[in-house]
Amino acid sequence: MSKTKDTIKEFFQLGLAIFLASIGLKAFLLPNGFLDGGATGIAILISELFDLNISIILPIASIPFFLLGYFTTTKRILVKSIISILCLSLIIHFENFNAITDDKLIIAAFGGIFLGSGIGMAIRNGAVLDGSELLGLYINDKLGVSIGSVILVFNIFLFGITALFLSPEVAMYSILTYLVTSKAIDFTIQGFENYVGLMIVSQKSNAIQKEFLQEIGQGITIYQGIKGYGKSGINETKEIIHLVVNRIDARRISRMIDKIDQQAFIIEFDVNDVKGGKIRRFLIQE
Repeated sequence: MSKTKDTIKEFFQLGLAIFLASIGLKAFLLPNGFLDGGATGIAILISELFDLNISIILPIASIPFFLLGYFTTTKRILVKSIISILCLSLIIHFENFNAITDDKLIIAAFGGIFLGSGIGMAIRNGAVLDGSELLGLYINDKLGVSIGSVILVFNIFLFGITALFLSPEVAMYSILTYLVTSKAIDFTIQGFENYVGLMIVSQKSNAIQKEFLQEIGQGITIYQGIKGYGKSGINETKEIIHLVVNRIDARRISRMIDKIDQQAFIIEFDVNDVKGGKIRRFLIQE
């Protein structure tokens, strides 16, 4: 029963994601000829250049990316993505939104917010509404180039073509739309709870641990490190403090450590998801 409930919730959220993306496209970007990045941008560009229906071009433009996705992702994700793209194309075709505004900054901002929210919500539920992520996964798997770098280079090429065949102004507003879309995707995936991981190595580890327990109230994990070469020579054992915190607490913890040991070695890294355990929230005190 629980699995059925989760599946229903997943497909409901995918439906909402498709609807949000369609608003961004049909009510903001398409009536004004603005592009986004990735496969969606290719479809809009082709429809503008050759006066073709984007609801037909979008699934066709996504085919090469889905072929790459066949080699880099699971069949479930691929099937959900294909269905999502087809549903998005159908909604765009039958939707009858009127252009809300002709202010170009508002179009770029809100078009990007709606489209990015839809794409981000789809990713959270195991599907993509834009195939450029699949291209990034494929090249990362084959060549080791980061997914973000692949998408960035791809979109630079796309916006360069836009400036050449449409206009530099459209290209610049499209870049702005892409930046807003990217931020909206990140925010939708991460939400308010944006976490980082910290690894701390210090000669005053015990004092730092005591301060955590007394002042921060943050759970920590202690690793035992063995030997290291540095300015202090060979150290037989080192305690490594590991914890996951939200970004607000990360700044406070860094200041706390500086008061105890300014020579402490701190590694900070992004955490995409956290499950279980006791995590301090931004809005809820736990």
